[in-house]
Amino acid sequence: MQAQALAHASRSALSKLVSKAPAPKFNVEGSIHRARCLAQLRSKSSNLERYIYLNGLKGRDPALFYSLLFDNMKEIIPILYTPTVGEACQSYSHIWRRPEGLYISINDKGRIREVLSTWPNTREARISVVTDGSRILGLGDLGANGLPIAIGKLDLYIAGAGIRPSSTLPICLDTGTSTQKYLDDPLYLGVRRPRPETEEARNSYCWFREFMAAMRDVFPRLLVQFEDFSTDNAFRYLEMFRDRQLCFNDDIQGTGAVVLSGFLNAARLASDASGLPLSEHRILFFGAGSAGIGVAKQLMSFFKFNGLSEAEARERIWTVDSKGLITTSRKALQEHKKYFARTDYDGPPMTNLVDIINYVKPTALLGLSTIRNAFNKEAVEAMASHNKRPIIFPLSNPSSVCEVDYEDAVEWTNGKVIFASGSPYQPVVYNGATHEPSQGNNMYIFPGLGLGTLLSKADRVSDQMVEQSAVALAGSLTPAERTADLLYPRLERIRDVSAQIALAVIRTAQDMYIDGARDLRYITDNALLERVKDKMWNLHSPKTRM
Repeated sequence: MQAQALAHASRSALSKLVSKAPAPKFNVEGSIHRARCLAQLRSKSSNLERYIYLNGLKGRDPALFYSLLFDNMKEIIPILYTPTVGEACQSYSHIWRRPEGLYISINDKGRIREVLSTWPNTREARISVVTDGSRILGLGDLGANGLPIAIGKLDLYIAGAGIRPSSTLPICLDTGTSTQKYLDDPLYLGVRRPRPETEEARNSYCWFREFMAAMRDVFPRLLVQFEDFSTDNAFRYLEMFRDRQLCFNDDIQGTGAVVLSGFLNAARLASDASGLPLSEHRILFFGAGSAGIGVAKQLMSFFKFNGLSEAEARERIWTVDSKGLITTSRKALQEHKKYFARTDYDGPPMTNLVDIINYVKPTALLGLSTIRNAFNKEAVEAMASHNKRPIIFPLSNPSSVCEVDYEDAVEWTNGKVIFASGSPYQPVVYNGATHEPSQGNNMYIFPGLGLGTLLSKADRVSDQMVEQSAVALAGSLTPAERTADLLYPRLERIRDVSAQIALAVIRTAQDMYIDGARDLRYITDNALLERVKDKMWNLHSPKTRM
C-alpha cells in the first residue's frame, strides 16, 4: 500500500510541483563553474552515476545542463540515451528524484483530459514522446520505469533540432507491468497490476483512444511520437491514428528511415566493390518484431528507387525470427509477419542462421533481435564468403543486446565489413589501419522529421515525409565523411543535418498539399534552410519559438 501511495503521489503531484517551480533563467554561469561541472561529471565511477548527475543538473540549472550538452554531444548523448538510458530505466524507481513528465494511469479512464490539463505548459507544448514501457529497447516490459526513454528522446530533440525545452512533454502510459520483480519492488513507481489481457486488453484500446482524443483537445498543435510499445500495439496504434492525428512511431518509421539512409550509402560501397547492380542486393533480417518489420518495409523504398516494383522489392527481403526463416507454410503466423513470409521455400523449417545465410546468400544482414552475439563468428564468416564487402548492421540496443561487436565484425571479415550499429562503438585498429564504425542512431532522423513537420504545419506525418528524411540524411555526408567510408555524418554536425532533413520534410509536405504554412512555399531552398536554422532554439536566443 505504501508503494501504491508513492506511485499515486508521484503522478498526482507532478504538475503541481512543476508549475510551482521557477522559470529557468538561461544565464550560464562562468566558465570556471562550467569546467567544474564537466569535471564532476567525468569523475563519476559509472555511466549510471553520470546519468543521475546530469539529471540533477538539469533540474538545478537547465541552462548549464544544455550548455554542456550542446558542446559535448558525442560524450553526453550516450549517457542521456543509449546505451545508458536502458540501465536508468531498469533502476528508475530507485534513482527517481523529482517529477519529470506525466504518468497517465489506466485508473485515469474517464478523466484523462483533466489529468493532461494539469500540465503547466499546455499552450507551449509542441512535441510529446509517449511510451507505455512495454518494450523498452531490448530490455522487455519495464512498466512505469520506462519514462526516461521519453525524457531522453526529448533531450535529443532539444540538442539535435533546437526544439524549445518548454515545448516538450514526456508521457508514460501506466497500464501495469507483467514483470514480477517490479510488482514486488516496494519502491516501484507504477500501478501494481499485470498488463491487461484478453477482454480487458480490448477495453484498454478504448482507454488509448480516450488518451489520444484528449491529447488532441488539450494540445491541438502537438506532434506525438510513439516509443517502445509492444509489437502488436505499436502497429495497431500507428494504423489507428496515422491519418487522424499528427503522430508517428519512432521504432517503426524512425528506425526504418535511419536504416534506409545508412543502407543507401552502404549498398553503393558494396556495389562499388563487387560490381553488383544496386537492384540485385538481398537483405536478410534477423528479428521480426515491430522494429524489424518496420525497417524491412522502409527498405522496400531502396529497391523502388532502383526501378523495382513493390512485388519485386519484397522478393529481395527475407525475415527470420526465433523459429527460423519465416515462410507462408508456418502455422499461426502473426499478422505483421505475413507480408514478408516467403512463398518460394517448401522444405523443412530452417532454423540455423548460418544455414539460412548460405541458402539466401544475402548481401546484407540486419539484426533487430535483441539477442546478444547472435551474429557469431561462423555467421559473419559466412557473410564474408558470399560478399567482397558484406553489409552487417547489428541494430539492437543497448550494446548489451547487440548482435555482434564491431571489433569482432572487423576481425572476422578481415576488415572488409560495412558496419552500422544501434549503439556506439569505438574505432578499431586492424592490420595497421583504423576502421571507424557508423551508428544508425534514430537521433539522425526524428529531430529533423519533427522539426520539419511542425514548421510546415503538416496535418499528418506521411510515409513520403519519412522516406525523404532518409534520403536527405544519406545525402548529408561531407566529402571527408565519404572518404572515411562513413554511412552517417558525424554527430557533431547534428543540427546542420537536422536542418537539411527538416527542409526535405517541409518540401515533401508541400508537394502533397498537407502543409499549413503556406508562406514557406514561395521561398527558395536556401532561404528556407536559413528560416529553419533561425527557428532552432539555443541558449543565446532563448525566445525563439516554433
